[in-house]
Amino acid sequence: MKTPTAYGGSVAVPRLPTWLGSQSIINILLEQGVDTVFGYLGAAVLPLFEQIGKVTGQTASINDYITDCLNQETIMTQNTPQNTAPTKAGSQIIVDILKEQGVEVMFGYLGGVVLPLFDKIYDAPIKFIIPRHEQSGCHMADAYARATGKVGVIIATSGPGATNLVTGIANAMMDSVPLVAITGQVRTELIGNDAFQEADMTGITRPITKHNLIIKNPAELPQAFREAFYIAKTGRPGPVLIDLPVDMQIAQIPITEPTSIELPGFHLRTRGHARQISLAAQAINESKRPVLYVGGGVIISNAAEELRMLAQKANIPVTMTLLGLGAYDQGRDESLDMLGMHGSAYANYAVQNCDLLIAVGARFDDRVTGRLKSFAPHAKVIHVDIDPASISKNVNADIPVVGDAKEVLKTMAEEVEFRPREDWFKQIAVWKKKHPFRYDTNAKTIKPQYVIEEIWRQTKGQATIVTGVGQHQMWAAQFYKFSRPRQFITSGGLGTMGFGLPAAIGAQLARPGELVIDIDGDSSFNMTLTELSTAVQYELPIKVCILNNGYMGMVRQWQELFYGRRYSCSYLQNPDFANLARAFGAAGYTVDKKEDVASTIDKMLKETRPCIVDIHVDREENVWPMVPAGKSLDEMSGLDIFEMA
Repeated sequence: MKTPTAYGGSVAVPRLPTWLGSQSIINILLEQGVDTVFGYLGAAVLPLFEQIGKVTGQTASINDYITDCLNQETIMTQNTPQNTAPTKAGSQIIVDILKEQGVEVMFGYLGGVVLPLFDKIYDAPIKFIIPRHEQSGCHMADAYARATGKVGVIIATSGPGATNLVTGIANAMMDSVPLVAITGQVRTELIGNDAFQEADMTGITRPITKHNLIIKNPAELPQAFREAFYIAKTGRPGPVLIDLPVDMQIAQIPITEPTSIELPGFHLRTRGHARQISLAAQAINESKRPVLYVGGGVIISNAAEELRMLAQKANIPVTMTLLGLGAYDQGRDESLDMLGMHGSAYANYAVQNCDLLIAVGARFDDRVTGRLKSFAPHAKVIHVDIDPASISKNVNADIPVVGDAKEVLKTMAEEVEFRPREDWFKQIAVWKKKHPFRYDTNAKTIKPQYVIEEIWRQTKGQATIVTGVGQHQMWAAQFYKFSRPRQFITSGGLGTMGFGLPAAIGAQLARPGELVIDIDGDSSFNMTLTELSTAVQYELPIKVCILNNGYMGMVRQWQELFYGRRYSCSYLQNPDFANLARAFGAAGYTVDKKEDVASTIDKMLKETRPCIVDIHVDREENVWPMVPAGKSLDEMSGLDIFEMA
């Protein structure tokens, strides 16, 4: 018998004896000097009682018992055919499966216990991106998955490398992003002994993964990896973590062909129940004031075209969540733009006054609903979602439809009928005219909203926009109008500051040759700015517009409104971002005059290198409108602030 070494060769080792579990138990009992045992037999312990029978009155000592067991094993081995199937190292099988799953780009940071895997990746036809921090690598893989619809892949070594992935994995879980995270682990015989750089990653990540596992049996490795990709991308997508001990990577494993994935208890319902769809269509046909409330699930299922068909055939206005932006062209009259805490007044008023709310691929998040008890008080609710656990979780659904949004919307569109709904659209037009998104256009300072409008104008609304988290994120959602799915990439559920820059890198790798812009805030950008080095190394022409107000902006806004302008710890001293960019090898510009905004954005768009534009915006500008915590969706602050503008 030969065992592979960490250096790629193999060494011959003597074959160790193996025993049945019941034999091992008797072994230990004899070792411990046990000469009397009490018990009552039953089916589940018959194997153990069989071994007890062999010992009782027949074996004089533990040595005699071990000799008997070894003799029995020798006979069994002689009568068992030897496995002569071809084998490969576990690390090579992993790379083969990555290629089989269509992985073209992956991310990761190497370390001691993943060296065997990285050695095989060296020869693989996969573009590998090394971030400057594992969390950023996870955000890159996340954004790559969002931009392409494929599964993102991230690798980290054991211990701190693996734990650095936690925020990125949680972010993917909250936003239903298909991700496979591979974490190295110490050798199996060391697990549980507090070995160097050992961390219980399956325990740590159980609440933030769709599925996780540790591989301790080499024979299970190929199927485990195939199942990981299947679980990550089917149904409601999410992250899957595989904890991979180093000895599993160097073990010789029989080569197996892919087999169909059948997981007990994991059954998907994609088509939707025909009767429920018919009931929903009937409710739409009978309603006078319907609203389509669309979430990220529509984008995930590639159902934008089916949504358009339904909305236009039945003549229904459409509002989108933060993650749903791009699912419906915001340039169309039916669009109500974003709803929620910082959504449009006209979307919020429409939801509060509708008689039918059709939720598709959305989960009634608290930032959308405001006070639940008064949310959409006049509406019957249709809820379409592939995850049955999401239906009626926060808001009771009158007509639940479990299924894939693409298939359900297609069938529903066939059954609905056109209704003019003139009075409803007239009322919406009144709200739109009275309460548009606006700001003080006559201000001498640089307003962040103006910057985003100028980016939208110069890019003709065609750029892929990513953001960090904070005020700048909300302004981007309000003032950049999106027309296609996967055009807006942001951290929604977890709200992860620092997401923007690494996400821009992931999106640019997903869309080489296309324009990718990170609209970021100074505090958010500070958290992961070292990834500029990654963008420079891989010659990725990402653009970053920093809306620099010198504060953690959204926190400062809350301190202003609810804490008497006591700005406790929300001010940060920033570096000179333009000079910092140049130190990394990127282009850098600073803008502190309103008249220089347009020309500098033009320079940024013409840059072929990574480019940072540090724009010093009005320091105390707020995001309006705003639904304060605990208020109803139509109890918005800020609607009257710019009446004079």
